This record gives sequence, C-alpha cells and structure tokens, in this order.
Amino acid sequence: MSLFQNATYIASAHHLQDLPPPREPEIAFAGRSNSGKSSAINTLANRARLAFVSKTPGRTQTINLFRLAGGGILADLPGYGYAKVPDAMRRHWEETLSGYLQTRASLCGLALIMDARHPLTERDEIMLAWFRPTARPIHVLLTKADKLSRTEATAALQRVRERLSRLGSDYTAQLFSSLRRTGVEEAEAVFSGWLAGRVSDPPAAPASGHKKAPGQRGKPGAKRLKCD
Repeated sequence: MSLFQNATYIASAHHLQDLPPPREPEIAFAGRSNSGKSSAINTLANRARLAFVSKTPGRTQTINLFRLAGGGILADLPGYGYAKVPDAMRRHWEETLSGYLQTRASLCGLALIMDARHPLTERDEIMLAWFRPTARPIHVLLTKADKLSRTEATAALQRVRERLSRLGSDYTAQLFSSLRRTGVEEAEAVFSGWLAGRVSDPPAAPASGHKKAPGQRGKPGAKRLKCD
C-alpha cells in the first residue's frame, strides 16, 4: 500500500499556535503556487482530492495536516510566488512559514516541489535558506517532467542536484509526473526512510520565538518570499 494512501485529515492552522502539539514525525510539502504541489500529494496518496487542486494559484491558505495510515503526518503548506494577495496576508505567511519550518520540533524533512521547467526560482532558494539551519533533509520533486523531453528533463535534474550538493549532503532531487505517475516509488522510498529513521531534534528556537528568516522585515535588503 502507498505510504500516503488512506491519509486522513486532522486539522488546518492559520497561525502556528493553532497547530496540534508536535508529537508524530511530520513531512512538510512546500512549493511555488502552480508548481503541481497539490497534484503531487494526490498522486502519492492515490486519491483525487486529498489536497485541493485549483486552476487559480494560491488557494491553499492554511497549513493542512493529514495523518498517514502507517504513522506520521503530512503537512501541506500554502503555496508561494504570486503577488495577488494583500500585503498583510503575505507578511503573515512569511512569518508563519519561516516559523513553522525552523521551529516545528516534529518536522523530519521537507518535500520541496518545483516545476521541472522552471526550477530553483528566487523564492525556491529562499525556502532552502529558511530550512537549511534545521539540518533536516530536503527532497525536491521536479514535477510536470512529462512536459519536457528526456534530454531537457535530465538536464533540469542535473542542474538541481548540482545546486543541492553545494548546500548539504542530505539534499536530494528526482523527476516526478502526476500525469504519468512516474517517480512515485522513488519518492515513497525517500519519505518512508525519513519516517522510519528520524534524525536528531532541531536546534532550539531563539528566545524571540523563532529566528528571523530571509524575507522578513527588519533587515535592509533581505529577500522576501511572496506567499499566497
């Protein structure tokens, strides 16, 4: 049975304090709006609507948690990258996402979704920068790989793997297609390993609540992540 099959909804959180206590290991799924994140989750779960898929980018506005049948939690994070949201909402999600990624004690890894045709955008790099201090693993799913030729897909994968290799030894990447269901077994093997062999606890959060991440206000010239 698929790792994510029979996943059940637990809760949605608009603020970090709304999340349930961090007990079971969690795998966070994050990605640019319209990168195919929801489709990837649904493909892994072998379900049509576990995660909401919309033609309108930015429909996911909360952190949505799902319990996996074999143990563990899937956390579906709001998409980022589109500017068609109020500034107050964007600032809220900058702080919420960076706080979640940096301080959630039960988080055992990040599945970062990138469109294989447009990987490693500026905002993808910000997500990598936010998560890197946790020393947790990252696995990149290069979705919509079916829209590229084999040569183009291989080149995109090589480019991403080379970038990740410069950031950390525990960062990996693969090609993925929800349409053709390719890459499902490879992804499940990675995520199963995370849940079976949790790494040590992340560094303690700073006294202020969480470390100010790239993109938050207060630091001149800091890059900002545009969330939906």
